[in-house]
Amino acid sequence: MRTKTLIIGVLAFLVCAGPAVGQQKYEKPPKEVLDILNAPLPPTPFLSPTRDMLALAQPMIYPAISDLAEPMLRLAGVRINPRTNAERSSIYYWVGLTLKRVSDGAETPIPLPAGVNRIGALQWNADGTLLSFTNEASDGVELWVVDVAARAARRIPGLRVNPLLRFEVQWMPDRKTLLVKTVPAGRGAPPEAPLVPPGPKIQESLGVSAASSTYEARDVLKNPHDADLFDYYTTSQLALVNMSSGVATPIGQPAVFGQVSAAPGGKYILVERIHRPYSYLCAYYRFPKEVEVWTTAGEPVETAASLPLAEQVPINGVPAGPREHMWRPTEPATLVWAEALDGGNPKTKVPNRDRLMLKPVGGTAGELCKTEQRLADLQWIETGGLALLSDYDPDRHWIRTFIVDADNRSVPPRLLLELSEDDRYKNPGNPIYRVLPTGAYAILRHNEWIYLSGSGSSPEGDRPFLDRLNLRTFKTERLFRSDRANYEYFAAWLNPAAGTFMTRRESPSDPPNFFVRTLAKKPLKGAPAGEATWASASRAITNFPNPFPQLAGISKRLVTYTRADGLPLSFMLYLPPGTKPGTALPTVVWAYPLDYAEKGVAGQIAGSSKRFTTIRGSSQLFFLLQGYAVLDNAAMPVIGPPETAYDSFVDQIVANAKAAIAKAVELGVTDPERVGVGGHSHGALMTANLLAYSDLFRAGIARSGAFTHTMRPFGFQNERRTYWQARDTYIKLSPVLQADKINEPLLLIHGELDQNPGTVPMQSEKLYEAVRGVGGTVRLVMLPYESHGYAARESIEHVLFEMLAWFDRHVKNAAPRAK
Repeated sequence: MRTKTLIIGVLAFLVCAGPAVGQQKYEKPPKEVLDILNAPLPPTPFLSPTRDMLALAQPMIYPAISDLAEPMLRLAGVRINPRTNAERSSIYYWVGLTLKRVSDGAETPIPLPAGVNRIGALQWNADGTLLSFTNEASDGVELWVVDVAARAARRIPGLRVNPLLRFEVQWMPDRKTLLVKTVPAGRGAPPEAPLVPPGPKIQESLGVSAASSTYEARDVLKNPHDADLFDYYTTSQLALVNMSSGVATPIGQPAVFGQVSAAPGGKYILVERIHRPYSYLCAYYRFPKEVEVWTTAGEPVETAASLPLAEQVPINGVPAGPREHMWRPTEPATLVWAEALDGGNPKTKVPNRDRLMLKPVGGTAGELCKTEQRLADLQWIETGGLALLSDYDPDRHWIRTFIVDADNRSVPPRLLLELSEDDRYKNPGNPIYRVLPTGAYAILRHNEWIYLSGSGSSPEGDRPFLDRLNLRTFKTERLFRSDRANYEYFAAWLNPAAGTFMTRRESPSDPPNFFVRTLAKKPLKGAPAGEATWASASRAITNFPNPFPQLAGISKRLVTYTRADGLPLSFMLYLPPGTKPGTALPTVVWAYPLDYAEKGVAGQIAGSSKRFTTIRGSSQLFFLLQGYAVLDNAAMPVIGPPETAYDSFVDQIVANAKAAIAKAVELGVTDPERVGVGGHSHGALMTANLLAYSDLFRAGIARSGAFTHTMRPFGFQNERRTYWQARDTYIKLSPVLQADKINEPLLLIHGELDQNPGTVPMQSEKLYEAVRGVGGTVRLVMLPYESHGYAARESIEHVLFEMLAWFDRHVKNAAPRAK
C-alpha cells in the first residue's frame, strides 16, 4: 500500500513512465491447458413438450476470432452483422442435431447439409411432431424444420428470418404454422452515409432533473444516419409460414417490431411497433412504441397502449404508464399488463407501487389487484384461474408471493410466502411449467398440487430438491432430494400422474448425465426433516463420457470459516493433482462481491463439492494445472442498508480476504507469501481495491472492470446514490483515484468492444495510465472484438497465457517481501 498524495499521482500522467508494449500476436497457454480447453462439450438437450423425445444439439466450443471480426453496426443497444442481419450474440451456436427417444435411448442423427452449421433458436411445436431452428448462413438467417417422424430436416425456401429485437419465431396454436419476423423482400441496399455531416450534434436540458441509470447508454444512436440504419436492419415483415406447404403469408405492413406474440386462441397477434422520434441517449426498448392487437390477417383490432419516448426513467425505476404487455396463457385472448402508481419513481411515497390489469380483446379493462411494492413476477397456473404474483422491496431485498384468482376478483390475494431474496436456505424453489396444447407455457398443476424445484442450499452445501405444494393448504411435501454423494437436480416431469421425471446427475468422478426417476407408490415413514418422503428408482437416459480424465486427481471441498466480526464465510477449495498433505502452495483467491441487506443471511453457503469439475473458457481453475491451490468463489459479502452499504465496501472486502487467507494457511494448503487475487467485472473492482487498501496479495488480475466511478456518476453496481450525494464513497472506491496506493503488480484485461455500459474499455485504460504514471507495475491487455466476456478461441487462449504467466512471475516465483 502506498501513501503518495493524489496530486502526485495525477501529475504523473504528464510524464513518460516507461515504454508501451503495442500490438502483439496471440499466445497459447501450456499444452496441458490446451488439452482441457479443446475437449468436446456434451450436447445441449431440448425436451419435447410431449416429454418423449430429446433433441441433442452439439454446441460449438469456441468461435474463431474471424467470427468476431465480421462487420458490426452498433445501433440503439443492438450489435448487428450487416452481412447476415443477425445479432452479434449469435456467435454462440450449435453445429449438429440428434434425436433421442426417452423410452429406450435410441438415437438418430439428423442429416444436415454442409452449410448448416450455425444453428440457433430451436423450438418444438406443442405436440412434439416438428422442431424448428434457424441457421445463420452466409447471406442471412434461414428457417429450417425437422419432421420428427421422418427424422429429416428441410429449409423453408424464399425467406430470411430477421432475428433482431428479441423475437425470431413462434409456433402458432395450430402446431403447424410458424409466426416469423422476416427480412422484407426487395428492401434494397442499406442507406449510404452522407459525405458531409448535416450539421452539429445538439443536446439540451432545460433545468429539469433527468438523472437516469448509467446502464441505459451503450451503443446508442449517434446521428441521423445511424437512425436510418437502425430502421433498415430492424424493419421486418411479419409472416405466417405453413410447414406443410412452406408458403409464407405476410401479415400487415413492414415495421420495426419489438415483442410479437400469438394469442393462445390463435386468432390474434400482440405486436409492439417501435417508431420515431428515436433517442441518442438510450437503447431501442425506451423508444416510442404502439402496442397493438392484430388479427392473424394483419388487421388492427385495438391499441393496447401508445407509449412515448422514455428517456428519463428514474434510477431503479420503471417507465410511467402501462408496461410489459403479454397474453394470459390460460385464456384465448386476454391481455395482461402492469401500471406504475408512483410515476415509476421508487422514491415516491405511495401505498401501492403497481397495479395489474386484465382486458379481454374487445372487452373492458379491469384491475386484478394492486401491489404494495414493485411487481416482480407473474406466473400463471394452468387451471383454476390462479396465478402466482410477486412484489419486491429493494430496500429490504424482500420478496413476497401471493396467489391471485383472476376468475374471482372479489377474493383478495392470499400470501403464499415472504422471505429475503438473499436467504438461500429458505428459498422454496421455482414452479415447474409445462407447454399447454396451445403452445403457451403455464405452471403445471396436478389435482391440488403444483411442483417446485430448487438448489436446496444448506449448511452442508447445495442439495437440489423437488417439492409439491398444496394450493389449498400451502403445505409442501418433499418428493426428491439429491443424495450426499452426488449433485442431482430435477430437469423435467415425464408423467406426473405416474411419478416419472427426468434428472441431471453428476459427482466429482462422474460427468453430468440424464436419468429417469420413478417415485414409489407410497411415501416413506419417518423420513428425516428436509429429506424426500418418497423413494425413487432411476435409470440412465444418456451416457456422455468424461471429457477430462486428466482432471481426476483434482480434489475439492467446501471450507467454512468466520470473519473477524463472527460472520460465517466459505470458499470452494481446489487442490492440484498429486498434492501432498501439508504442502503450502501458491494460491489464487477468486471472488465476486455481493451485497446483503441482512447480516443473518450473508454467511449462507452456496455451491456443492459434489459437482463434476468442468473447466472451460478463461476459467481461473486452469491455475490448478500449474500447481496452484484455488480458493474459488471466496465469499465477499458487503452488508448494510442498500442506500449506504458501499460506504463500508473496502473495509468489508479486506476483512473477507483476510479471513479466507488465514483459513487456507491454517489448513496447510497456502503459502501466505504467495497469494494472488483475481476477479471479473465487479470482481475486478474488488481486486484493484484489495491491492490499494491491503498488503495481503502479491499480485492481482482484474478483468473487464470499472475503476473510476466519476465516469458513471448516477450509480454503479448496486450503489443508488449519485456521485454528488456520496462523493467520498465514489472517490474511495475508484482505483484510478487511488492508483498511488497500488504497489502490487496488476494485470488488466478488457474486451475492446465491452457492451456492458458500466465497464467501458476506457475504465481499464485509465487505470493502466494511472498506475503506470505513479510508477507501479501494471500490464494492460485489450482484446480485439471481444465484449464483456471473452468468446473467441484465440482470445481465451491468450487470456489464459497472460494470467498464468503473470502469477507465475509475480506470485509463484515472487521474490521474498522486503522486511
